[in-house]
Amino acid sequence: MKNSINRPRILITHPIFQEGLDRLEQHCDIEYIGDRPAYSPQELLEKLSDKEGALFTPSEKVTSDILQQAKNLKIISNIAVGYNNFDLEAMTQKNIMGTNTPDVLTDTTADLGFALLMATARRMSESERWMRNGQWLKWELGGMLGVDVHHTTLGIMGMGRIGQALAKRALGFDMKIIYHNRTRLSADVESEYQAKYVDKETLLKQADHVILVMPYSPESHHFIGARELELMKPTATLINIARGGIVDDQALASALKNNRIFAAGLDVFEGEPDLISELLQVPNIVLTPHIGSASKMTRYAMMNLAIDNLLAGLHGEKPKNLLNPEAFQRL
Repeated sequence: MKNSINRPRILITHPIFQEGLDRLEQHCDIEYIGDRPAYSPQELLEKLSDKEGALFTPSEKVTSDILQQAKNLKIISNIAVGYNNFDLEAMTQKNIMGTNTPDVLTDTTADLGFALLMATARRMSESERWMRNGQWLKWELGGMLGVDVHHTTLGIMGMGRIGQALAKRALGFDMKIIYHNRTRLSADVESEYQAKYVDKETLLKQADHVILVMPYSPESHHFIGARELELMKPTATLINIARGGIVDDQALASALKNNRIFAAGLDVFEGEPDLISELLQVPNIVLTPHIGSASKMTRYAMMNLAIDNLLAGLHGEKPKNLLNPEAFQRL
């Protein structure tokens, strides 16, 4: 790769599209992970020691320990909306900017969320496995009965950009929309989406389908656990497209096994890519491997926005999606 005295050195910790590499090579000297296994925390510590910037994904954790030797690091750009892999306090103390990629994946993630909702309600994964196993021998009136989506109540936990995009889709299915949020939306926004604000317990008791679209934080860890699952209708579904750890996966597996709720659809998991074996053993679940934003157009947009953020920070400009403005102000 090109090398010159004045070009910033950056680390790319995850494979990206060639077009992104080509863009960055015009401005930076790159250390690129390529197809090798993920860097260990010790390797990250060593590799960041001489870098001015880095392109990360949520798979890589930014801790105070990893930043110990990062004397020249100005910015870490995350290719994701979520940034719970960032210790922002530690980054800010060292004047290291952190950025993310909101907005560009809103509709694509909402599409996946609604697809997961429908697949879960109508037992699509379960019925396909049943067919592939040669068990479909005749049509039956009571065969593979699911639950309706249309004219039911959708409970949205987290009514931000993606939550509102889901509400927009739900209106086309004549669904009643209730939501719970840290902050209640304005009356105008509630009217636009015909959405009613309720508390957490009311939402769990009333919703036919509960979908999680909230950010992860220590406060939201196991936001849905055994107690919350007990509050839900036995005919209800639970969809998680937010972050692993918001749901207690062990409690959910138990609830599904005992038919405490009808079914669940998960795109995110605690400790992913590992997941507990109990989730693989229950039939009434739809599983996808964190593909909420996985359309070609959207993933390219995420990569390019992350590169825009990175280059802005390296050139002394304020990145569009800066998470810790204090770090920029101190530079």
